[in-house]
Amino acid sequence: MWSRGWRDAIWSALDRPWDVLIIGGGVTGAGLLRLCTLYGLRALLIEARDFSFGTSSRSSKLVHGGFRYLRNRQFNVTFESVREREWLLRAAPHLVTPLSFVLPVYPYYRASLRQFQVGVLIYDGMALRWQHGKLTPPSLLARCPWLNPTDLAGGVYYGDARVDDSRLVLRLLREAVQAGATALSYARAVALLRTLTGRVCGAVVRDEADPQGRTLEVHARVVINATGPWTDDLRREVGAAPRLRRTRGSHLVFPQAKFPLTEAVTLLHPRDRRAMFAIPWEGVTLLGTTDLDHPPAWEDREPFATAEEITYLLEALHVVFPRVEAGEQDLLATFAGLRPIIRSGAEHPSKESRAHSVWDEQGLITITGGKLTTFRRMAQDTLRLVAPYLNLRDVSRPPRPFFTPVPLDVPAPDLDFETLAHLAGRLGPELPQFLAETPAEEWQPIPTLPNVWAEVRWAARHEGVVHLEDLLLRRVRLGLLLPNGGMDHLDRIRALVQSELGWEHARWEAEVSAYRETWQRFYSPCPTG
Repeated sequence: MWSRGWRDAIWSALDRPWDVLIIGGGVTGAGLLRLCTLYGLRALLIEARDFSFGTSSRSSKLVHGGFRYLRNRQFNVTFESVREREWLLRAAPHLVTPLSFVLPVYPYYRASLRQFQVGVLIYDGMALRWQHGKLTPPSLLARCPWLNPTDLAGGVYYGDARVDDSRLVLRLLREAVQAGATALSYARAVALLRTLTGRVCGAVVRDEADPQGRTLEVHARVVINATGPWTDDLRREVGAAPRLRRTRGSHLVFPQAKFPLTEAVTLLHPRDRRAMFAIPWEGVTLLGTTDLDHPPAWEDREPFATAEEITYLLEALHVVFPRVEAGEQDLLATFAGLRPIIRSGAEHPSKESRAHSVWDEQGLITITGGKLTTFRRMAQDTLRLVAPYLNLRDVSRPPRPFFTPVPLDVPAPDLDFETLAHLAGRLGPELPQFLAETPAEEWQPIPTLPNVWAEVRWAARHEGVVHLEDLLLRRVRLGLLLPNGGMDHLDRIRALVQSELGWEHARWEAEVSAYRETWQRFYSPCPTG
């Protein structure tokens, strides 16, 4: 699936009637595509860039209820999110994994330890579980010795979960395609099609990976706008007024050797008491996030962490973790993403609700807002709205699971259980094929990471890689996890993928040049934008 020539094969079959056309290839669109297959719908998803290119590859890597939302009294959002977190832990084991958190309390928080104890009690109560408690200063420092001991009042612990966000999107898309759906990257909806009565009934689609820019009209009974932060851009086609507030969140990536956490830390920034996280993830440690309005003037380029945001995040690092000998010189990478927040008039972005909404505007169905954790709920609410258009009677409970269970009793004698579980979570039901195709010498681990080199070849062969950045930033994440964006390993990567992708020498050199520029401008420790 998605092997060499896959895009041409899809383009040749696009000119047929579809039940559902989904525009947007992030987690919202991917969840919708998977749900459509569970009801036997003929569904097509198109994405203007790579799958998960936007927000869904730039999150905080958490599947969480949003403990900080309780401070803003967003109880409905938190309740929905913790329930979806619990479902994901059961439905997608090894892809979504438990993560313990500690929350230290300092006087500048202007909130008592008792208040945080009540908060984690409510948080666990919503999930119908008991995984929280109070920590004394000595017990907290024993769990996280890097914390600032000065004026430490104690803390609390609780549980959430983490995920590789891009791999979650890929898993949903690939299971949907295996069930009969179609997904196409680098395919942009440049205009909407209308019936004689003015109702949206499809889109003009342009191939962004074709130098000639081939276009095609795609007709569907239902058109769904799942473009996240770019929701209003498509809604302009039906004359709808803007409703979104695009906010930016940036993160720093440190080597785990320099910032060695065994569990996550929730902290409040010493300057403005904004909630932030330090998270162990995929062999590195993430620190984030910011929450700023994204300037409209920057809409034509990828988001990136500004110098001011990097300084802001490092300030929190040095105050809360003074024993960590890490600084700007130790950064592996930075990244930033945009949030699709439905504007409510709140003064600060952090005060806006993370709830989602579904709108029907002249037949253009828009699903927006929300968060990665609640993608299933967002898909279900959308399908309920469009059910009359599709003659669906009951969409209250999908007839089959979102995720196909993956057996771990597969023959792989040269892989330890932890590596096998890592592969099972990301590849899902394709794990047996991966093991059958992969020579044992490519099961060698990539230094400091949970990945094996075989994942690089597999992604190039089967996972719809169009550009080198797709491979290194979203399929295997080497651009975020290794020094210099993984470019020190390009010779080995080339040996694994060039023949799989069918790139001649000139194409390879052009891709390397483009990737180097993209990484330096938007993902490096000193991004220039």
